[in-house]
Amino acid sequence: MLNVKLITENLADELINGMLHASGIYIMTSFVMQSGVRLLAPHLKAAIKRGAEVKVLAGDYLFVTQPEGLQALRDIDSRLEARLWRSMGTSFHPKAYLFDYDNGEGLLIVGSSNFSMSAMRMGMEWNLAMNAKVEPYTFQVALEKFMQNFYHDSTLPLNEHTISLYDEEYRTCHRNNPELIRMITEIEEEEYRTENAVNPAEETVRDDKRTPILPRFAQIDALDALERTLEEEYDKAMVVMATGLGKTYLAGFFAQRFERVLFIAHREEILNQAKRSFQFIMPDKTYGIFNGVMKEGDAECVFASIYTLGMKKHRESFSPDRFDLIVVDEFHHAAAISYQSVIEYFKPKFLLGITATPDRMDGKDVYALCDGNVAYQIHFLEAIRRGWLSPFRYFGVYDDTDYSSIRWLGSHYDDEQLTAAQLSKTLAEKIYDAWNGHKQTRTISFCSTIRQADFLASYFQNKGVSAISLHSGAVGITRGDAINCLDSGELKIIFTVDLFNEGVDIPSVDTLLFVRPTESLTVFTQQIGRGLRLSDEKSHCTIIDLIGNYRNADVKLRLFANDGDAKGTAKESVIPSVPVGCELHLETAVINLLDELSKKKLPHRERLHRSFLDLKNELGRIPSYLELHLFGNSNSWEYRNEFGSYVGFLHWAECLTKEEEEVYYRNEAWIRDVEKTVMSKSYKMIVLLYMLERGQESWTGPVTPLEVAPFFHGYLMNKEFRRRIDFSDNESKRLWEYSEVGVSQLIERMPMTKWGSAKGSMTRFEDGVFGLRLELAFEHRSILYRWTKEICLYRLHHHFERREQKQGPLH
Repeated sequence: MLNVKLITENLADELINGMLHASGIYIMTSFVMQSGVRLLAPHLKAAIKRGAEVKVLAGDYLFVTQPEGLQALRDIDSRLEARLWRSMGTSFHPKAYLFDYDNGEGLLIVGSSNFSMSAMRMGMEWNLAMNAKVEPYTFQVALEKFMQNFYHDSTLPLNEHTISLYDEEYRTCHRNNPELIRMITEIEEEEYRTENAVNPAEETVRDDKRTPILPRFAQIDALDALERTLEEEYDKAMVVMATGLGKTYLAGFFAQRFERVLFIAHREEILNQAKRSFQFIMPDKTYGIFNGVMKEGDAECVFASIYTLGMKKHRESFSPDRFDLIVVDEFHHAAAISYQSVIEYFKPKFLLGITATPDRMDGKDVYALCDGNVAYQIHFLEAIRRGWLSPFRYFGVYDDTDYSSIRWLGSHYDDEQLTAAQLSKTLAEKIYDAWNGHKQTRTISFCSTIRQADFLASYFQNKGVSAISLHSGAVGITRGDAINCLDSGELKIIFTVDLFNEGVDIPSVDTLLFVRPTESLTVFTQQIGRGLRLSDEKSHCTIIDLIGNYRNADVKLRLFANDGDAKGTAKESVIPSVPVGCELHLETAVINLLDELSKKKLPHRERLHRSFLDLKNELGRIPSYLELHLFGNSNSWEYRNEFGSYVGFLHWAECLTKEEEEVYYRNEAWIRDVEKTVMSKSYKMIVLLYMLERGQESWTGPVTPLEVAPFFHGYLMNKEFRRRIDFSDNESKRLWEYSEVGVSQLIERMPMTKWGSAKGSMTRFEDGVFGLRLELAFEHRSILYRWTKEICLYRLHHHFERREQKQGPLH
């Protein structure tokens, strides 16, 4: 293999040769054509059969990629993982081919060739191939960047459903723009900007220098809760702790109970900061970083990038049981699929998920990974009440920018249109006046774009303020230097773009300035946390927030509500009450705006439908009821409340076949009964689960309490948390040692008699036999069986999850 080689023709030969012995094949290309897939399909298929990992990321930019090409990719092999980058009109131009080998070698080819026959065989193309031995660092960074892009929020997995959606957009675009292909070579837009990793050596992050390092504040309560979790024989748990309470140190204190630890995060600075924190707590252990550049996997405590472990070759360099404890940090906003392969591969004694964001709508993947077991949870408002975080004074300032005229791209505003609206001297003057009127000594300002941050920094500098713009493209100052200058008082304000959302704490920051629309409540919560850490240099944190008619403006203030659960309704006051010691001030224009926005909120059913479609697109199929609960963006119980049942929603959303519609019409009463029957304990659903376990041919047949007793007892005793939650009162405690008569009497009295005698119940309990009031056609049995089992499993999961959270130390 040559060290560096220019390829101007027949790139396909180089690609095919590169695939022959590769253990990992990673392709990222703007456009995918059916001709290119057909050319390489046999070789990709052979590589997969040999055990190679193959990932392909295609782009939808200008709708040049052919739907037939995407389908051809899927048809190669089910083990090939392909995703589609949703560019939303933003330039997406990469053409990169990476080949990783077990012997430590690698090949990177970058140039002009897309995934097409003409580009690989016949066209005028220039591509540069580089042996990884020449630039091992560059090659590893390229692999890391590929994985970050592959699982980026802008991507969708290729499946039948997402290809169908793209096909419809593709046909529409080409009907409206018949000369699109001819024009594509004439169009050049600014390259897609990605955030550059900061050199850890340049970071100067202040750590807590107290010695000895001992748990404090919420860490003590959380450790007690985790101890109980271990005693109850859980093997997974989640801890939700507000920013500033020391989640990383908590993980380090908890890790003292284990010999071999894996700490997973998605940012390099988090890995390095966590490593330092663990070293303070356990100086005698060995430590290593495992990322695109370093592979220190032999250490007792390994701090690994999720993007590196996401590659089959790297995670399989460890045995599945290599680690006793795995800690997954701040992964609520990462694409869940990027974690699934890692979580499923490793078999630790315990998995701990830690996050600062209590917003369940954004954090459901965490709940799923931890089986719904929240060991400890504390909202930042509760921490303020207890004196563990700094109180705040919030000032809502009216922003007269008309955001309704700025295009919404599904998850964010169009950058160009948004920036054009924000680069106004009039708006800059308003921002300066608001800041100057409320500021304290050290300010972080959160901006939408790099251009806005640069513009405002320049404007403030012209006003004589020591200000800088800090972002992924900044030159002349590192993040660590900027933090030191702000901390020492040399700087008054840093304008930044998403660099301080997580991983860096500056306790002395006493002012936060928001000059961007709140597109994500999760990110907003994280950014608020940047100013709430306790410090001898401040009495409170000042929050200055420009509020306009942008999305989420009318719900963001619920984060400050006293109950801390952000579950308000449109009928509530737009001004929440805040904890004692905190203040909330809104300009009259802001109050009027929020009141108006709350009245125009997206209709309830439309919101539920949109959440459902988002999940359906991700999975490529209709989600099960439990999947809707674990991964959906809306609360699962809202579907039942609004439509009577999840199946009722599917009927409303026209997702049922004609046969399924008939089954639904005939058995709607039964479906609603299973959905809504009162469950103070899990007993009813355990009986139903036993009936379902007999299979779809026999599940509707009657049962006796004696028949159900062994299954019932085993189900509750099999998991300690089930026994503790539903089988630990005085009456049932005596049945821990199985008694056939005793358990059957409990079943007869509790679920069977109560359910059978309930008003409107579709069950009956007569002469010692429990049965269903169903007249079910034989051909409909399997459909109703599937629906009933989905509801049963969902209700059991939701019951234990809800009761577990309710019994926690904080709510």
